[in-house]
Amino acid sequence: MTERVSPTERIRAQIDELFATEGDLGETLERVARLGARLLLQSALEAEVTEFLGRGRYERRAVAKAAKAGSRNGFAPFTVKSTAGPITLERPKLRGTDMAFASRLLGAGVTKTNALESLVIAGFVRGLSVRDVEATLADALGPEATVSRSTVSRICEAIKDEFDRFKNRDLSEICLEYLFIDGSHFRMHPGTKAEPVLVAWGIDTTGKPHLLHLEPGATESTDSWAEFLRGMAKRGLRPPLLVISDGGPGLIAAVEIVLSASLRQRCLIHRARNLLAKVPKHAQGPVKAQYWAIFDGIEAAPGDRAVAEATRRARAFSAKWGKLYPAAVECLNDGFEHLTTYLRFPREHWKRIRHSNFIERTFGETRRRVKVIGRLPGERSCLSLVWAVLDRASRGWRGVDMSPRAVRVLQDLRRELFGPPAQLEREEVIDEAVVPAA
Repeated sequence: MTERVSPTERIRAQIDELFATEGDLGETLERVARLGARLLLQSALEAEVTEFLGRGRYERRAVAKAAKAGSRNGFAPFTVKSTAGPITLERPKLRGTDMAFASRLLGAGVTKTNALESLVIAGFVRGLSVRDVEATLADALGPEATVSRSTVSRICEAIKDEFDRFKNRDLSEICLEYLFIDGSHFRMHPGTKAEPVLVAWGIDTTGKPHLLHLEPGATESTDSWAEFLRGMAKRGLRPPLLVISDGGPGLIAAVEIVLSASLRQRCLIHRARNLLAKVPKHAQGPVKAQYWAIFDGIEAAPGDRAVAEATRRARAFSAKWGKLYPAAVECLNDGFEHLTTYLRFPREHWKRIRHSNFIERTFGETRRRVKVIGRLPGERSCLSLVWAVLDRASRGWRGVDMSPRAVRVLQDLRRELFGPPAQLEREEVIDEAVVPAA
């Protein structure tokens, strides 16, 4: 028997599966973009059917106030053409209705449209405004092929509500261990240069990843980053053991102010780029290889021994390249202790917590998509697009394995950095009180 799963649920599952697989990132993101276009159109189709019948899937006619005659009777596949290539949708079939169902979204000529990117991106993020989405659909599909105001409103309000819930949700239940923070610039206000969107995600005590927060910042200044971090703290997020970021001075200063007890790891990939920018192109290959040899394959136990081994390798790097490329060597040694902080953590986490490149790659895809429509129509539009991309991508991000040994290492680090838990401190005071004096 065929599983009773809607086409939109199947598309979402395919997107999640793509992000969970290993493969060429560019190809994966192209396939996800096409599935995202398909998901939006399919969702709109199914919303039209809900409006036409006056009830949702599996909702009984007797309990639906606006129910009309008829019922769903499966789907029939068909294809629309776009600049992203042909996209297969599933047209809903109905039976027992008083009148024939005709989709306003997929009216005459829709299979010849070449504006699907405008529909998916501009319509989706243009302030999540019903009027803007209707205008975009009319531009893309023709005035006779637009969906009704109530259908557009239903789709937009659902997205808007989901985004608002994300921004305001309680973070106190997330027991954070690792915090990754980064920013990316987008044009979102008329007459201004690109401005940053600040983003944070983390890994909790179970090894599960979480997209935590995003908000705009006029600049990546200390004040902007500090307010960003304080906002998460006010919503209950506990201080992490380790903060992973690039070397932006404003970001680093904010971390040292707001999360002064947390350790800090500087992204190794960002530092590699900084270092190689100071090396002639013909020599970048061997310099890059020896740079990564500093950090790869360390066999010493996590902690001081592992850090010492990396430090010895860095000295060898400096001795070899110091005369030829002194600026590159200075770049490596500037704040080197923050390049090796991850070595104090469980070995099985090392490759995951020594850089923040995965979120940066998602930012790159977001910027590439924005080029289709130029400047975003406003701050809300920009945040909606970035959130939509990161929210989907985060469902495929890998966490870390929390073995008993790893948990013990992290617990020891937390006691060292933050002291014993409050409950434990109270118990020790009680124990001391009942012990008679010698």
